[in-house]
Amino acid sequence: MSPKMSLANCVAAAMCRCANYPLRSLISWKGTRTRISISCPFDWSDQTRISSTFAYLSRMRASAFDPCIPTPGTKVPNRPEWLHEIKHDGYRLIVQREGKRIRLFTRNGYDWSHRFPLIVRAALRNRQSSFVIDGEAVLLSVDGRSDFNGLHSRQHDEKVQFYAFDILVSDGDDIRDLPLTMRRSSLARLLTRRVDGIFLSDFEQGEIGRDMFRKACDFGLEGIVTKHRDRPYRGRR
Repeated sequence: MSPKMSLANCVAAAMCRCANYPLRSLISWKGTRTRISISCPFDWSDQTRISSTFAYLSRMRASAFDPCIPTPGTKVPNRPEWLHEIKHDGYRLIVQREGKRIRLFTRNGYDWSHRFPLIVRAALRNRQSSFVIDGEAVLLSVDGRSDFNGLHSRQHDEKVQFYAFDILVSDGDDIRDLPLTMRRSSLARLLTRRVDGIFLSDFEQGEIGRDMFRKACDFGLEGIVTKHRDRPYRGRR
């Protein structure tokens, strides 16, 4: 990286081509010399902004939460403050529960609750009655890898599962301003009791990210996502 490049605007990631499959990792570095992170601020529209997240969820007609979208880069950071996840090849969803109502919102705000009954049933079986989690709807093939073509065909909607990698609201409390590590702890507690349909997405930390990326390439996966452990959740690229 050129010394003239400002770290506040630095973007880095890793790209390679596996056999017949382009592997793209989505990694964003934005911050100061001691804080390099994915930056994704969240903005509510003027018409729907209210002070209480709990009250807002009970009134909204579309998704209140914009997903954090990572930025493509050119190499994998290897310092301990970076967390690395496999990028599943599926549909990005925000799962929202308020009481007995479950909604699955796409990046464009469409409600797909009717499409993935396994995810809806899993969300209803959770002990918490008010939460918002971010993740990927995935159809797994027999070898355990995500099958996007099968997912897109809509012939297996009843088998689609959800890999959760972040939580925005926990037990009715908006926790987007907390560091990623604290949100991950809350997410792990939410999903302690494993239920078919929603799973906690695993991550690795630090130097292992580069090896993880190479293995993802070897296995023909879509890539990895890297996030800074101390950053809040912000809904933009």
